[in-house]
Amino acid sequence: MAISKNNIGWGIRIAISFLFLLSAVAKLYPSPYFAISTFEVKQLYPMGFSESVAPYFSRVLIGIELALGFLILQKNFLRSIIIPATILLLAVFTTHLAIETIQNGGNSGNCGCFGSLLPMTPIEAILKNVAAMALLVWLFIIMPKTNEKNGNFWLLSTVTLASILGLFMLAPIQPIENSFTVSTPEETTSDSIPETTLDTKKAVIPKDTVKKAAEIKEDVKAEVTEPAKHKSGYTQYFSTIDKGRKTLCFFVPGCDHCRVAAKELTEMRKNTKDFPEISIIFMNEEADLIPDFFKYAGAQYPYKIIEVIPFWKVLGDGKDTPGVKYLWNGNEYKYYWGITDNKFDAADFQKLISKSYAELKK
Repeated sequence: MAISKNNIGWGIRIAISFLFLLSAVAKLYPSPYFAISTFEVKQLYPMGFSESVAPYFSRVLIGIELALGFLILQKNFLRSIIIPATILLLAVFTTHLAIETIQNGGNSGNCGCFGSLLPMTPIEAILKNVAAMALLVWLFIIMPKTNEKNGNFWLLSTVTLASILGLFMLAPIQPIENSFTVSTPEETTSDSIPETTLDTKKAVIPKDTVKKAAEIKEDVKAEVTEPAKHKSGYTQYFSTIDKGRKTLCFFVPGCDHCRVAAKELTEMRKNTKDFPEISIIFMNEEADLIPDFFKYAGAQYPYKIIEVIPFWKVLGDGKDTPGVKYLWNGNEYKYYWGITDNKFDAADFQKLISKSYAELKK
């Protein structure tokens, strides 16, 4: 028995509806404000959106995705507005992903199509979008031409507006508090002793004295056991972070990978003399889980909590949690981040903190 065009059409409409609804809902996982803010920082900021525009654009975009997911299932202006608008939106997404793939490669990273719920590389997203556009073109061809002059345009506008307003209600735009820009470490002079300026016209220095001064200078050079002080940019959170050897962590309280990293650090700290002092910057997402976080880690450490968007900025462009930095007098010697190639490696960190300054310089 042949499948009718009507059944094929409904199959395509249901598939596209599911795709768009899933995409919109996934961008709200695990919580609306956190997910949308992450989407803004990781997807919109790199595209050139400003901090003032991105919060509005993100909510409107997700609201439109949500609306199209519903509207593809109704009959009003389906062939003249809804299908073309859906194809256009997918085409815009695909063009952006294609440019990103050409510039940065498309075999890694998360395109953000389904948020953090279903990570997808740009190439995978392009293939998904092309398949969806092909289905929509097929749907456009098989849909019967009807007189849409009497269609209910108010239904379209109401669903779209309600979807967009719903996003603003689920994730209200919040003022960016505790904003913080990491300053670039200041350039410092070399480890050598500053030269003393002498008036050679008024003082005659015996050759033996010059020779001894040079020897003293070399001896002092050899005695340098720690790096010159730099400004890390984190002193507004921890006043002594630029003094001595420190372990600075960037964690999310509910992040399982962050908890594992914290526990590994605690175990090393128990078994290592003079372990670099641990300080934590927490994202303000599920902050009520911080006591449970420390319980799992096996110890409690000094910490600060900052809002979602400032946290991502402090963590660094393209970086992900958990983040662990090894600092010495404000100098950064290692930065572990994410759960892939640059992830925290306890064994590597143990070797790193065991090295003297002379070994680190090599």
